[in-house]
Amino acid sequence: LRRKGSRRLSQSSELVLHEQIHDGEKSQKCLECGMSFRWSSSLRKHESIHTGEWPYKCGECRKRFQTSSSLLVHQQIHTQERPFHCLNYGQGFRYNSSLLRHRHIHTMEQPHECEECGKRFSQSSNLICHQRTHTREQLYECREC
Repeated sequence: LRRKGSRRLSQSSELVLHEQIHDGEKSQKCLECGMSFRWSSSLRKHESIHTGEWPYKCGECRKRFQTSSSLLVHQQIHTQERPFHCLNYGQGFRYNSSLLRHRHIHTMEQPHECEECGKRFSQSSNLICHQRTHTREQLYECREC
């Protein structure tokens, strides 16, 4: 923990920004919808929702993104980078969500339960497919018949 008065900044504008951390003031307001933000950078990122602005472009495939973080995640497709690793097998995944889904294999966890019959599944998509057996939902239609 810092002692009171131990933070020193070289410019008064930096002090004003820093003090907003402590007072919780959200002085940056979106003129379009009225949402408030503490930082002007957060406001600019938010405003791209209203303007439809997609300023970040992938140099590899030219696909555009609203945030730099979205672009970084996308770029892993081109680099084949797989930063999320399974501790059991060492298998790599591009996305943390993919690793979390994979972990169900090791834990035998099946959090998705059919309310109709009680059968359990590790992935919600498998539960959705299973539920169609109860509703007899016909998704595909023969064009000949």
